[in-house]
Amino acid sequence: MRDGSPAETSQLTVADTERESVLAPGLPVPRFAASTDTREGRAMSDRSPVPAIVGSLAAGGILAIALVLGTASGASEPVITGSVLFAFGVGWALIALLSSRFSAQPQRWTLVPAAFLGLIGLALIVFQPDPATMDLLSWLWPPALAILAVWMVIQVRRHLRGRGRWLVFPVIGALLLLALGGGLTTASAATRQAVPARAGQLVDVGGHRLYIECTGSGSPTVVLQSGLGASSADWARIARVVAGSTRVCAYDRAGHGRSDDVPSAQDGLALAADLQTLLDRAGVAKPYVLVGHSSGGPYVRTFAAQHPDEVAGMVLIDAQPADAFTALPDYPGIYQSLRTVSTLAPSLARIGLLGLVVGLPLDEATPRAARMQRDEFAALPTALEQAKGLTSLGDRPLIVVTAGFDQQAGWLAAQDLMPALSTASAHRVMPAATHNSLVTGADAGASSQAILDVVAAIRGGTPPR
Repeated sequence: MRDGSPAETSQLTVADTERESVLAPGLPVPRFAASTDTREGRAMSDRSPVPAIVGSLAAGGILAIALVLGTASGASEPVITGSVLFAFGVGWALIALLSSRFSAQPQRWTLVPAAFLGLIGLALIVFQPDPATMDLLSWLWPPALAILAVWMVIQVRRHLRGRGRWLVFPVIGALLLLALGGGLTTASAATRQAVPARAGQLVDVGGHRLYIECTGSGSPTVVLQSGLGASSADWARIARVVAGSTRVCAYDRAGHGRSDDVPSAQDGLALAADLQTLLDRAGVAKPYVLVGHSSGGPYVRTFAAQHPDEVAGMVLIDAQPADAFTALPDYPGIYQSLRTVSTLAPSLARIGLLGLVVGLPLDEATPRAARMQRDEFAALPTALEQAKGLTSLGDRPLIVVTAGFDQQAGWLAAQDLMPALSTASAHRVMPAATHNSLVTGADAGASSQAILDVVAAIRGGTPPR
């Protein structure tokens, strides 16, 4: 007898179903199918989008690194920036695809940042805007990116629940910071360009103008050559001291400071030709005492080799050896690292990160300054080879000033060889001085004195001590 209990009812239902399947083979069994669909639906509803988000963002980051170090390595700013944007666009597109396919929270809204970043990246790669256009675009993309980031926050709040939010919010926050950094960098660069020139002048040297600033009076004229990436402003302390005894001129190479840009990198010969034309057209009296700091040392050596009759003496301030790639054991690796960083520098400067990453002051961390430094790094091996063309200054006075603190292997030994360029030379090692302190820091007085001593040696016809 049937009492209607759940167990008995279940057994009867199963038995009846089995009989129906035997009597009518091939017919569906609705009760069992419905039970399976319920389990799968419940499992699907429990699937988190977190794995899709993590995997997609990681894939975008890995693709960006691969492109920058691979196909875009050493390329121009638009190609490097475009490659990174395209990779990030791929990452956002993957979030939309994988979250829709493998989670219960489809994030199709991420197709909007994917299209925004990816299409802009492709446009930069294909069209490769010139620096002037990139500077113009810098007024447009920060506010556009900020608006996109705010819109993304709203979409996250609407469509994404749970831990996934705390993975996406930091990424959106980074976009906002990049927009802020890019806007501040653009405004800051424009403000600095608007600052009136000091006592100097811009002189056309043939297709571009160079800035030169001369103070003091007397002969010989001291010409100050900055190191890689630096400008005439770095010489302010030394120029002020030297101007009390003779005429002194500091100038900006093309693309640096107030001078005009040039379309491509200049080697040592091109720099020497520019300087010779500048001094001639600015009416700077000969002869010259050439002063070179860091990579400015090889540059003045090339000038002296090209125009020996115009040079009365020389001061090398912790100058880079012309044979740096062979005399300094670690330099090839150092150069390669710096070369890689220099190719990334314009893109980092564009978003305000260059100064933070490598510790540069604001005036050396602009996209323009970064481009010129990148180009100088590219031409440096050629410039060093050209500097070897100066094998002797004869008996013209030469003083080598060397920073003794925290130098790379082989530097001091290479400095010891430089006085051999002249039969009237002296070598002064400053044990506590650093590479930069000899020009812009507390040890600039030692460099000033070396310049004054060479001037005195020329005037008195005696070798320096």
